[in-house]
Amino acid sequence: MAAPSPVLIIGAGLAGLVAAYELTQRKVPVIILDQENPSNLGGQAFWSLGGIFVVNSAEQRRMGIKDSRELAMRDWMGSARFDREEEDYWPRKWAEAFVNFATDEMEAYVKARGIGFLMNVGWAERGGGSAEGHGNSVPRFHLTWGTGPEVVRVFAEPVRKAEGKGLVEFRWRHVVDEVIVDEKTGRAVGVRGRVLEGDESPRGVKSSRVEVGTFEIMGSAVLVSSGGIGGNVDKVKAAWPRDRLGPKVPENFVVGVPAHVDGRMIDIAQSVGANVINRDRMWHYTEGLQNWDPIWPGHGIRVLPAPSSLWLDATGKRLPPFLFPGCDTLATLKHICSTGYDYTWFIADQSIVAREFALSGSEQNPDVTGKSIWQLLTQRILSSKGTIPVQNFVKHGRDFVVADNLRDLVVGMNKLISAVPGAPRLDYDEIKDVVDARDGQFDNTYSKDAQAMLIHSARTYWPDRRSRIAPPHKLLDTAKHGPLIAVRMNLLTRKTLGGIETNLQSQVMRADKTPFPGLYAAGEAAGFGGGGVHGYSSLEGTFLGGCIFSGRAAGRAMADEVMGVSGEKAKL
Repeated sequence: MAAPSPVLIIGAGLAGLVAAYELTQRKVPVIILDQENPSNLGGQAFWSLGGIFVVNSAEQRRMGIKDSRELAMRDWMGSARFDREEEDYWPRKWAEAFVNFATDEMEAYVKARGIGFLMNVGWAERGGGSAEGHGNSVPRFHLTWGTGPEVVRVFAEPVRKAEGKGLVEFRWRHVVDEVIVDEKTGRAVGVRGRVLEGDESPRGVKSSRVEVGTFEIMGSAVLVSSGGIGGNVDKVKAAWPRDRLGPKVPENFVVGVPAHVDGRMIDIAQSVGANVINRDRMWHYTEGLQNWDPIWPGHGIRVLPAPSSLWLDATGKRLPPFLFPGCDTLATLKHICSTGYDYTWFIADQSIVAREFALSGSEQNPDVTGKSIWQLLTQRILSSKGTIPVQNFVKHGRDFVVADNLRDLVVGMNKLISAVPGAPRLDYDEIKDVVDARDGQFDNTYSKDAQAMLIHSARTYWPDRRSRIAPPHKLLDTAKHGPLIAVRMNLLTRKTLGGIETNLQSQVMRADKTPFPGLYAAGEAAGFGGGGVHGYSSLEGTFLGGCIFSGRAAGRAMADEVMGVSGEKAKL
């Protein structure tokens, strides 16, 4: 039997690597094209914290967490809120399939590759206060020991090994501009584009766009796994859902992904007939910091907060229930947009920042990324200052104000925003009233304040009580918990929730609801599956998980097609 023609994978991120891994397990040759240099292998996944959504895992059971397929499915559907008859047809099917995979196979699949999880499961997106609505009912955020680089490694190593055997070829600095479609059969049969000059820039740094040639490569199938639009603020603004988040598009963002995450391939796929759906669904964070030591243009870092910080809008008004830190990202974003400003404030103190400020990004978590148990214990459990990266942000970050008393804190906050056009000046007496009202709810272990109730409830999960959530206390008890720390929180671009529509084999769909022969999509370019597996909102841990699941489906389906497996669909 003659060797099959290579499968072409556009994008060397996690979804592309998972697909390449599955293909090479079946001895199918692969060519992986990427516009960046080899330092960027793994794409955005490398920069991630490494959280993966798993249901009823061994780690959950050890923590005493009772989770189930039914509970996770209810949480997912309550968060997704699928409401579009046609555009949500495949996303809904992908959602059901993903929750089943997260329950039955995810843990075994990633652990078989070599991934290990920290024993304490994180509780992200705690929800909007309703059992039927958005949020995780229980902790499901499984943090990879080694963070994003480890997730990349366990798939990159076997792919690199296959490269050594001649099964895989990388074409770096190759920018795809066109998917070649056979005029007679309508099948995707190759790609064309430009070759960029060599550039040895470190990972994530914006690279040269100087062209030195062109290329045309033919293959047996084409996979688009090139990411979303989060690195292109203009595209984010153009796709902004004015009907849902308000007519005023935010003017200022910090950027959560490298500049090459530009969404070009989504448009290129659409130009040859791929159906692109749910473009208005995106996932941007509300707790972004300007990186004091940036890697890419506009580089922002997200704070992953626990629930104790007092959250104020730009005018000094407290955000309403249930818009508390770590609860409901999309609802909080909608409220912030309604204020007419694109930033908010956290008021916290040293105890809260030390315990509750986790930073997104593998490079911001050297203890977990470097697999150092000693650093983990000394910086997260025993330290009164927080991790070294958190301390560096407090010291160097442009969004931080530190003061020994509230009056000086407000003075510093006003000084920080004095150069921002149209920024409202904060009134000390009004801020003092808000802080006093909040602090008055902490004289007892019971309260009428929803945030106080959330803090007490969250600390009943013992890992959070030991290492994640500060003991309940008054912000103005600076003798024990000071100094006071205010943080300007910016909007941070991140994920594309819509994208190229695909069936459960990651095969691209046309507008007429028929599969596009030879063309597949996975990862963020496909809305993490189907063109929008999350619907409107994410439960977190589902972006890496979605790349793994959709890349796996694509790899297996393409292998079946190329190897001529008759009547058999890719096994999910």
